[in-house]
Amino acid sequence: MKKPRASRSADNTNIDRVERRKKSSSLHPRNQHKDGYDFAALVADTPALAAFVRPNPYGNPSIDFANPDAVKTLNLALLRLHYRLQYWDIPNGFLCPPIPGRVDYIHHVADLLTEAEKGKLARKDKLLTGPKVAVLDIGTGANGVYPLLGVQSYGWRFVASDIDPVSVANVGNIIAQNPSLQGKVALRLQTNHHAIFKGVINADERFDLTLCNPPFHSSLAEASAGTERKIKNLAANRQAKGHTRNSAKNLVEPKLNFGGQKAELWCEGGEQRFLKDMIKESGDFSSQCLWFTSLVSKKENLKPCYQALKQVGAVTVKTIEMAQGNKLTRVLAWSFLTPAQRILWHKYRS
Repeated sequence: MKKPRASRSADNTNIDRVERRKKSSSLHPRNQHKDGYDFAALVADTPALAAFVRPNPYGNPSIDFANPDAVKTLNLALLRLHYRLQYWDIPNGFLCPPIPGRVDYIHHVADLLTEAEKGKLARKDKLLTGPKVAVLDIGTGANGVYPLLGVQSYGWRFVASDIDPVSVANVGNIIAQNPSLQGKVALRLQTNHHAIFKGVINADERFDLTLCNPPFHSSLAEASAGTERKIKNLAANRQAKGHTRNSAKNLVEPKLNFGGQKAELWCEGGEQRFLKDMIKESGDFSSQCLWFTSLVSKKENLKPCYQALKQVGAVTVKTIEMAQGNKLTRVLAWSFLTPAQRILWHKYRS
C-alpha cells in the first residue's frame, strides 16, 4: 500500500490528506463484521431475531433492512453476541446506528494511539487498551454506541455528552442494565447549545481521543428529504431482493429507522458549520486532548476543515477513508501536539 501523501504548509501543519485502504470497500482488519453476519450464531444468542431472518434471492440468510424492528433487533443481537452486552434499546424516533460502520471508526482511531517510544510507530497489533485510555464522545445520542463499542472492544474509559436529556437518560439506562459498563462511562449533559467542548471538558481532565458523528443536514426540510430518499432506495432494494411487505407500513416504519431528533440529524449550517465550530473550539483545549477526531460524511467539507485547522494552529492533520460496501466516509483527526510531545503524552500517561 502506498504511503499517504503528506504536505507541510507554510505554518508547519503536517497534513496527511488521505490514508487509503488496500480495498476501499472493506472494513477495518480488526472489525468482527468484515466477513458479514453469522445469522445462525446471532439467532442462537438472540432468538427474537429469528422472526426477521429470511433467505435473500441468493439463498443466504438476511433481514429486511427497511424494517426498523428488524434493524434494531439485529443491533441488539450483534451487541449481545460480539460485545457481551445484556441490554440495549432506543426510544422510537431516535437513530439506530449500523454497528459495523460505527465500530470501524473505533478501530481506526485506536490506530492513532500506536505511537511508541523513540518516536517510532508501534506494530499495528500493539494497541493501547484499558481504562488509562480516556475518550470523549461528543453527541453520544440515545444509542450511546461509541462508548459501548469502545469499552467492550478496548476497555477504554469514556465521557459521553449530549445536549438532549432524553438521550442522556436512555444511555444511563443502558449502562445501568449492563454490569460490564459500570464505572466505565460518565454521562454529561451539555446545557450550552452553542458550545461543544466547553462545559464538558473539566479543567483538570485530559483525553486521548475525542469522537464525534456530526449532524449531517442543515435544516429539518433537508433531513426529511434525505429520509425520503433513503426510504425510496430501501423500497427499491427490498423489491429487488424479493421482500414483500404491507405498502402502508412501508411508508411509516422506515422513518423510525432513519428517525432522529434535531440534534442527531441536523443543525444550523449543517455538517460543515458544526465541524468548523468544533475545530475553532478545539484550540481552547489543545493541551488537554491528544487527538481530536470526527466523522466527515461530505467530501467537499474537507477543504474548509483543512483551512480552519491551519488557522487554529493544528500541528498534525490526518484524513482516513472508511468504507462499508459502497458507502464512503472519512475520519478527520488533528492534534496540536508535536510528534515528540505525543510520545511524551504516552510515556507519562496517568
